[in-house]
Order: sequence, then structure tokens, then C-alpha cells
Amino acid sequence: MTAADQRGTIRLLIGEAGNRAAVEALLEGHYEVETEQAVGEADCYLIDDHTFPEYHRDLRERVEESYPVFCPVIVIRRRDSRLRISLPDPDEREPPLLVDEIVDAPIDRNVLFRRLNTLLTRRSQSKELRHYIARLEESNRSLEQFAYAASHDLQEPLRMVSSYLQLIEQRYGAELDQDADEFLAFAIDGADRMSAMIDGLLEYSRVDSEGDPLEPTDLNAVLEDALTDLMVMLEEHDADVRVEPLPRVEGDPDQLRQLFQNLLSNAIEYNGTGTPEIRIESERVGSRWRLSVSDDGIGIEPGDQERIFEIFQRLHSHEEHAGTGIGLALCKRIVERHDGRIWVESEPGEGATFTFTLPAVDGP
Repeated sequence: MTAADQRGTIRLLIGEAGNRAAVEALLEGHYEVETEQAVGEADCYLIDDHTFPEYHRDLRERVEESYPVFCPVIVIRRRDSRLRISLPDPDEREPPLLVDEIVDAPIDRNVLFRRLNTLLTRRSQSKELRHYIARLEESNRSLEQFAYAASHDLQEPLRMVSSYLQLIEQRYGAELDQDADEFLAFAIDGADRMSAMIDGLLEYSRVDSEGDPLEPTDLNAVLEDALTDLMVMLEEHDADVRVEPLPRVEGDPDQLRQLFQNLLSNAIEYNGTGTPEIRIESERVGSRWRLSVSDDGIGIEPGDQERIFEIFQRLHSHEEHAGTGIGLALCKRIVERHDGRIWVESEPGEGATFTFTLPAVDGP
């Protein structure tokens, strides 16, 4: 594979004492080579150990400016080198690293070409990935704007439909027959459910764009607020919620309150016929906290355990269980905004455990 295949250029920052002409001749016909003795735009930099100190600062600026797109630097180290240059340990500092490869002189042509090809391929893939990510982010922004605009613009005509349906029911209810009463009730219920779906879609579209900055957050206080919001529902179902002391995490308190509220309300809604028993636990795993909300409800089929986190996916009819099909999708989006993940473990009839991870906060 040549540099032309990889659409890359190699800039030689090699002095005359480093046999610049010989290295250029070695690369010609195989790579696109630039010999201007200044750090400029290039896909890879080949430098010798004696001139390395001269270009060190400019190379550092170039590599850091390019990051996170990979910008490789290879140092040719001579036998008589008075400089002690070695590859840095990737664990010793944050990326980007300045020196990616060292090739000892006299140069083994095959070794040099193999390393150049590897680094140029990695840079090409890095550029393509960044381009893909940029397009994906732009697409996500466009979808969020569309969802927000569509949901917002639908609210007013829907409110009008709902209001006039209720007005018809109030004014002419006594004059309608049983079928008309039933049709009107279906229409009002449909309008109410659509309104709830639009509210959920608006909330879903705002998770990234209108969330508060992440900050050290006490989950005990967050959960207390969520339980207060659900007080009526908890009392109606005589739910038993058992909570271990919860940690502090890096998070958005309002969104985490919504996360707990959605998981708790689901645990109550899908409890079945008994008294809901819900457990909330936490465990430290490395730099994250793993939190779980467990219930003793109807459970979830294995084949449905990924699908339930997709927007508008429902496993039950509206007659069986209320809901918009957005709640768990919203939970997933909130957790992902916190750089975590969420999943469920369940067996039908054996309850469900929803587990999610959040970044830990160390220190006071």
C-alpha cells in the first residue's frame, strides 16, 4: 500500500547530517513526500534525532491541534545519537503522544514502510471516523430540532381538538345515544394520549440540548424528590420501597430525578396484582457507580429486553397498561448523556432489575 492509496503526505524534517537526500530517495515512488524544513500541513512527520529538539515545540502544537484526529510522528534514531529518545509509555500521560514510532539507523526499508503504512492507515481511519461523528452529531441536532418543532407546533391544535371534544360532551352529552357517548370517550382518550406522547417527545428531544451541566450530585436527595413526586401513586398501590444509602455522582439532578421517577413508576405500573416491592441498591465499580432498581412484577421476555429502550416501543396495549412508550427511551438517553449505560435483567413472572451506571465523584 502506498501513500497515494491512503491519500497521505509525509513531511521530512531531516537535516543534511541525517542524510535527508538518501531518505527522500528511499521514499520516492512509494509515498508523497514534502521536504520543506518547517512543520506545516502533513499526514505524517519523519524526523531525525538530531533535529528533533529544533522542531519539538512546533510538532507538539501541530499534534495537539490535530487531536483527536491521529497525527503520527516517527523519529529516526542513529547509532551515534547523543540524545536519549524513547517511546513514551501511553499510560504515563494523556493523549496525544508526540512520538509514535522510533526507527533505528541504518534504516531497514521494509520495517520503515510497514510502520509508515500502519500509521497512515490509522490516520486515514481516524479522519474518516471524525468526519462520520461530525455528520452524526449534525444529524442528531437536526432530528432534535425537528422533534422539538414538530412536537411544539402540534400542541396547540391538539389542545383545541381536546377542548372542543370536552365542550361537546358537556353541552350535548344528554342528547347523545350510547354509541355516540362511547365514540366521544374514545376521541377524548386518544387526544389525551397523544398530548402525553407529545410531552414525552418534547422531553426526549431536550435531554442533550437543554440539560443542566453535570455536577457533584447527592442521589439520596434526588431520590427523595422523585419519591415526593410519586407520593400519590405510591400510596394508592401501598408500594414498599427499600433504599440503601446512595452515593454522590457527577450528574444533572433534574434528569436523574426523572430517571428514578420513570423506573419507579414502571415498577408500580407493571407490578401485577400484589403489593409492589421495590429495592434500590448501589455498588462501586472502578470509576463508576452501578445502581439498580428491582421489582417483583410481571417481568419481561428475554427477546423484548433490548426493544423496550427504543422510543415508542410498547409491550402491552393501552387497556392493559398506561404509558406512551417513551419513558424507558428517555431513561436510556439520560444515562447515555451521563456517559453510562442501562440494561434490564428479568424473567417473565419473576420481576425485573433495571441497572445503570453513572460517573463517581471522589473526595468531599
